[in-house]
Amino acid sequence: MDVMVPERPKTKPLDRIMDLVRPEMGAVDSILTEQLNSSTDLIPKVAAHLIAAGGKRVRPLLTLASARLCDYEGEDAVRLAAAVEFIHTATLLHDDVVDGSATRRGRAAANRLWGNKPTILVGDFLFSRAFQLMVETGSVEVLRILSTASAIIAEGEVMQLATANNLATTEDDHLAVIRAKTAALFAAATEVSGALAGVSPDRVEGLRIYGDCLGIAFQLADDALDYAGEAGATGKDAGDDFREGKVTAPVLNAFASARDDEERAFWRRVIESNNQQEGDLDHAIALMRRDRAVERTLDDARRYGAQAKSALDVFPESALRNDLCGLVDYVVERDR
Repeated sequence: MDVMVPERPKTKPLDRIMDLVRPEMGAVDSILTEQLNSSTDLIPKVAAHLIAAGGKRVRPLLTLASARLCDYEGEDAVRLAAAVEFIHTATLLHDDVVDGSATRRGRAAANRLWGNKPTILVGDFLFSRAFQLMVETGSVEVLRILSTASAIIAEGEVMQLATANNLATTEDDHLAVIRAKTAALFAAATEVSGALAGVSPDRVEGLRIYGDCLGIAFQLADDALDYAGEAGATGKDAGDDFREGKVTAPVLNAFASARDDEERAFWRRVIESNNQQEGDLDHAIALMRRDRAVERTLDDARRYGAQAKSALDVFPESALRNDLCGLVDYVVERDR
């Protein structure tokens, strides 16, 4: 007689990792709330507006999961996860001002509600809170990793200004922006846990590479979703990048595949001049489908995802390692 083995619930890797570190994530939320206290009422209002809007908290989740993978049992991982989330939130506030964004995670962007100056200054406040949390760990290496990432992120913002609305941007230039603006914090979020746990240098480096490649895959998939995903899949409306004239991987792929001067002129008008008319987004998507511009972007995302998974081979096989690898696939294939 055959014995029926109960099938494991078909939950997503992200959900399984969240369940594993749920108590620590609760502690992170408590720290975020506590550290937002200020005698200036506007600071908690602006910051809480964005933090309360949700998001999957992938970056602090990675810090906590990486600490678990390294068998770290102290309390400093929670502080660092909160610091990572503060850095991320600060960069979002700054991004919305630079990009002139109207919405963030389905809500009015902070700069639209309170203006650019308060939004920038509250972002600076969150960066300061992040550094206070880093210092509390007493680790110079932790401070080095996260402070370096913060500097790279700021540099990435300036790099993006140079490539904005510029179809002459090369693939390498675009990758450099992604690596600075997005992947740097992913890499720091994972690497910092290895440094905190005191694991071997090859494992610290494995975590850094995992975070770096995951961050690149994440951003490439995000770029693709703007032209292929459902509204809300990335915390923004589908077509937002197009309407803002952003130079992203699908756009560069499509422009490189343009078949005549008329198509090149179209891309220059809607992206470089940001002069858009009714029906332009639909036409852009049609050109991308014809030339597989979105699929080519996702192919690159999958390639970086494979590198991310390989980087964890320095750790023994475990359910958590498998879920971190599964998280890579979830990030690349989400909401498609």
